[in-house]
Amino acid sequence: MSTPTMALGPVVLDVAGTELTPDDRRRLLHPLTGGVILFSRNYATPEQLLRLTAEIHALRSPALIIAVDHEGGRVQRFRQGFTAIPAMRELGKVWDANPQEAKHLAHEVGFVLAAELRAHGVDLSFAPVLDVDHGNSSVIGDRALHSDPQVVAELARALVQGLRQGGMSAVGKHYPGHGYVRADSHHEIPVDDRSYAEIELSDLMPFRRLIGAGLGGIMPAHVIYPQVDYSPAGFSSIWLKKILRTELTFDGIVFSDDLSMAAASVAGGVVERARTALSAGCDMVLTCNNPAAADELLAGFNFSIPAVSLARLARMHGRAHAESMVKLREDAHYVDALRSIAGLGLKSGDLPLA
Repeated sequence: MSTPTMALGPVVLDVAGTELTPDDRRRLLHPLTGGVILFSRNYATPEQLLRLTAEIHALRSPALIIAVDHEGGRVQRFRQGFTAIPAMRELGKVWDANPQEAKHLAHEVGFVLAAELRAHGVDLSFAPVLDVDHGNSSVIGDRALHSDPQVVAELARALVQGLRQGGMSAVGKHYPGHGYVRADSHHEIPVDDRSYAEIELSDLMPFRRLIGAGLGGIMPAHVIYPQVDYSPAGFSSIWLKKILRTELTFDGIVFSDDLSMAAASVAGGVVERARTALSAGCDMVLTCNNPAAADELLAGFNFSIPAVSLARLARMHGRAHAESMVKLREDAHYVDALRSIAGLGLKSGDLPLA
């Protein structure tokens, strides 16, 4: 059977398990679909992951983008057979003692993270977290690099350079900053009452700096900043078009955060959420862990992705990489990077299996 040629759509979906079901294939072949996000339930072994990503990529041309939340620490979907990436806070702790060493380690963490995912057919990770740690947010917590926005920017820049060397674009999150609010947007609707000037001086700084360094993608927060707009950032044309695109001159791709999260409910049902996010300035929308909502969206939404979004999306495909972990383990930089990361306190059992 020949591979159908069809433009990528604006929707990123998940799949049920470790291999594609008929329902998965039906959804992934829908014209609205443009990408897949994988979760821990989609991973059993490195060999199985390679088969799954190869099957997804072979479904259509151009290939669907395959993404994962693989930041390190609490948020790392693939464990056995992969290096256990430390929580990003560990890099911040090293910075406090030795900034140059911290930047070196951040680069190596980014390289290992990207190189291992690329060796398994994954195009990108939704990383790095650019949130500033204000000591309030449990959902961010040690996912944040530091409490100083300048340090966040410096370490994230090194991480992004490492990701790029490993063959992967970077997606910064959660614009314009989720670290100040206590509420978890997975379950509540967080509200950040600060003025734009306060946000600009702290939380927005890492995004501004990383945009200048070539950040490939951004994911906005499902947080309301009422002194700027009464819509969450991911549904706000003020935050996405006026500030991000015009003032910060960002020309990468904007991925919505998951439309199934509680904080997205302010925009209505799933079709209205997608329509509002895309109208506000998102290029792609994520719908996860809700097959019924995915089917409702695919059946009830009519949207043609703009050419500019297609061009941005094309830049998110993964680049050259080791064809297998066997080949990757022969790479001297990878071996040296593993030794460096081990210095962050990982045990030998946390390193990928030989």
